[in-house]
Order: sequence, then C-alpha cells, then structure tokens
Amino acid sequence: MTELNERSTITPALLLARLEAIAGALRDSGTALGLLGLGSVGLERGRLDAYSDLDFFAIVAPGHKARYIERLDWLAAAHPLAWHFQNTADGHKALMADGVFCEFAVFEAHELAQIPYASGQWVWRSEALDPALAHPSLPMPTARLPDERWIVGEALSCLFVGLQRWQRGEKLSAARFVQGHALDRLIELDALRAEDHARAGADAPADPFNRERRLERRQPGLVQELPALMPGYAATPAAALAMLAALERRGARLDPHIRAQVLALATHRGCA
Repeated sequence: MTELNERSTITPALLLARLEAIAGALRDSGTALGLLGLGSVGLERGRLDAYSDLDFFAIVAPGHKARYIERLDWLAAAHPLAWHFQNTADGHKALMADGVFCEFAVFEAHELAQIPYASGQWVWRSEALDPALAHPSLPMPTARLPDERWIVGEALSCLFVGLQRWQRGEKLSAARFVQGHALDRLIELDALRAEDHARAGADAPADPFNRERRLERRQPGLVQELPALMPGYAATPAAALAMLAALERRGARLDPHIRAQVLALATHRGCA
C-alpha cells in the first residue's frame, strides 16, 4: 500500500484533476457511460477546498453495475487506493493514497428515476446518456422546518429525558439528548426565525439531510453559544441550564411545569 503523503499537497485544482482522471478511467473501462459530480464537485464548486471529498455517481451500461461495485480497478486506475469499503448496496467510500477521499455510488441510467439526489454536473458523459439525468426526477427532501411550538416542546422534552438519564447514571445517552437532540432543535429555532440569515452566502447552503453542515457560516450568532451548549460528557447539567437560558433569551414560550422539572433535575446534587 502506498504511503499517505502530507495533506498539504491537496488543492482544489488537484481534486478537480483527480475527478477528470476518474472520468477518464471510467471512459476507458469500456462499459461506463458517465461521471456525475455532486456537491462541491458538482454545481457548488464555489465551496471546493482542500478538505472537500469527491462525491459522484458513476453511470454504467445495463448489466454491468455489479462489476463496478465489486472491483474498483477502474477507480485505482485514476490513483492508487489506500483503503475502501462498501458502505451501501450501490457504492463505496474510498481513500486514495495521497489523502483524497471519494464517496460514490454506481447506477444504471434507469435507476436514477427512482433516486432523490441534488442536481450535479457532468464530468464526462457518453453521447448515449441523456444529459437531463444531471437533474433528478424525484425532488430532494425539503428543508422546511417544523413550527416553533413543536421545536420548543421537543427541546424541553429532550432536556427532561436527558437529565432523567443523567440521574440514572446513563451519561452518554444524557449527553446525546441534551447536547445533541435539544441543540438540534435550537438550530432549527434560529433557522426558523431567519436569525443570522443576512450573513448566509451562496457558499453556505442548508443541507436538507444535515442542518449542522456549514452552520458556522450560516448561523454565526448561535455558534458563539456552542461552547456553553455542548461542554462535554461530564457537564450535561450545565449544558441543560445553558439551553434553558438560550431558549429564554430568544423569548421562547416555556411551559412553567416542565421548565421547573428541568431546573430541578439539572441542579440536583446527584448531578455533581
């Protein structure tokens, strides 16, 4: 296995050149039809940097999908592989020997009609392949947010359940409820109110699958509160108190009964 080089050698130019090399390897393989770049190597190349992955679909001729999934010689032809594993029925994650990371799926053209995906950019396409397949037939999940009542109710219930588990000694589960699930709701609350959206640029679009992506550029005001909201495994009660305070600063309507229970659990001597 080739030794990994320093990551400092990875640049956007290298990543795009590598993508072209993968496209060339697919073209030379004989039964591939196209390479569709996605995300930061698709239509969002303004986000591409030295820490980007190569996300793509390899489109292959009917009857040949299994060959491209089971044998990655076509990918290694673009650059030697250091490690890979099949993470879905359709594709792999793979680390190239110089640190370039690929996440890809292999499809036959007819399958794309049943798959939701973000519009991409053709890196290479056989004339036999419909160029319109760069855009999905099925829409991506919408980024529509729940209403505020639901968000605040879920946040309070996560604090309560998490602190109950803390008192029971289930500290990992407690941390995930308070510093994870409840925080997710606060992210949603701020997004719902369009807080900090004036700072959100085209380089920081919301990810419908993972709202925390690019949060630092999209919601910088909330980011300033994160050290108190997620202080770590041993500090869940403090995180719960910080979450209550954050909700109150935003003027969220907190039911006094469950608020009192959360406060009691967070300040109980057993939490020390």
